[in-house]
Amino acid sequence: MKAPQDPIPTETDGLAPRRLAWKVLEAVAAGAFADNALERELAKTNLAPLDRGLATELAYGAIRQRLLLDAWIDAHGRLKANRQPPRLRWLLHVGLYQLLFSSRVPASAAVNTSVQLAKEAGFARLAPVVNGLLRAVARAHTPHKAEAEAARPLNPWQGLVLPDAAADSLALRHSLPPWLATQLLQWCRPEEAEAFGRSSNTPPALDLRINRRRSSRAQVLAAFGAAGLTARALDDQEWGLCLAAASGDLRGLPGFKEGHWCVQDRTAQAIAPLLAPQPGQRVLDACAAPGGKSTQLAELMDDQGEIWAVDRSEARLKKVVANAERLGMVSLQVLAADAADLLEIRPQWRGYFDRILLDAPCSGLGTLARHADARWRIEPDTIAELVNQQQRLLERLAPLLQPAGRLVYATCTVHPQENGEVVDAFLASHPSWQLVHQHQWWPAPQAGDGFYAAVLEPRHPDDLGQGLGPT
Repeated sequence: MKAPQDPIPTETDGLAPRRLAWKVLEAVAAGAFADNALERELAKTNLAPLDRGLATELAYGAIRQRLLLDAWIDAHGRLKANRQPPRLRWLLHVGLYQLLFSSRVPASAAVNTSVQLAKEAGFARLAPVVNGLLRAVARAHTPHKAEAEAARPLNPWQGLVLPDAAADSLALRHSLPPWLATQLLQWCRPEEAEAFGRSSNTPPALDLRINRRRSSRAQVLAAFGAAGLTARALDDQEWGLCLAAASGDLRGLPGFKEGHWCVQDRTAQAIAPLLAPQPGQRVLDACAAPGGKSTQLAELMDDQGEIWAVDRSEARLKKVVANAERLGMVSLQVLAADAADLLEIRPQWRGYFDRILLDAPCSGLGTLARHADARWRIEPDTIAELVNQQQRLLERLAPLLQPAGRLVYATCTVHPQENGEVVDAFLASHPSWQLVHQHQWWPAPQAGDGFYAAVLEPRHPDDLGQGLGPT
């Protein structure tokens, strides 16, 4: 069911957020990342918070729902979606998303603002096309006018003829790449694949992790309550909470400047504790940026020890440093390098670390709700390339662990080839290692991202370095 939402401005003064969303769709189609494109466009405006929220919803929502929105164009347009002028196609997506998904936008507002934007952008000749197609979809989707104004149907595909094949139907209804829908039905039961589709299109909750060295969950909840913010403690994370209906710049919220909390998904909060790090230990976070797990490790170790956050991107490491400083962490050091080359760069690090976290580069299939455009950037060939990279990283980082140490291999994906199969291949070629524990978290609405983690330890500590090294 759709949650009640505040009313939005009427169509007479609601062009600005829709115009902004249209620009974001165009930028993403040209290759930009959705979050970067939205941030750039919002920085150019002084939209009110309500309009900023609407622009964000329309942009991210229309990007996620690209396949389904195209299907509606194919069904009611004179031209198929991929033959429409690109700018017109993305404008239609903005209008269609409002018709099909936004219970707070009257159908008339969705149609009229889209027509006005077409005229404003020099598409006056095509304005009747926009008007006619959107009205045709509104009629097909909500056959009775009274029902259309009173309550939208639950399913945004209602009125479309669905494909007979289960995978094609799943892909269309949840706007998933067809290859992914096909593989989902091979990995899990149909109802689980449906749940994945729903979660991939549900805007994620805003989860926070309390900095236990500077505050407590009760104190942060009290500060939010005093500021009129609604938050609740997370049942499965001792130091986590979920903030409801936050908008605007989070840096202005109580406790941010003081380093009382940071943003981190609830499932991501479960990864670092698997290392069981102890104060005074040497810990490597091998692919660290943006640094949420690095600072969490420092908190778990009471900021006592030596933590190295390694990442290939110097720019992203600057954010790690800034976050560590805000949270008051002094045990964390950074190094810009390819983690696979660490043994060559720092040969003295062989057998140096008590704990190693390899949060490996991956397809991110567990975070599709969080990254609106990610599903359209991933292809099956991408998976094969990532698996090679993951295997290489695991192989080359293992020699850096000291006897009796612990290594956690983690990803934010649900793809078996990137998860259990990478670990199985490593263990098969390194019998002196053992799997202590592994877990696959599947994404779920309001329940966190999808993650995988495997806890690995040397079976025979004295044999740790044998047969391991750069390849």
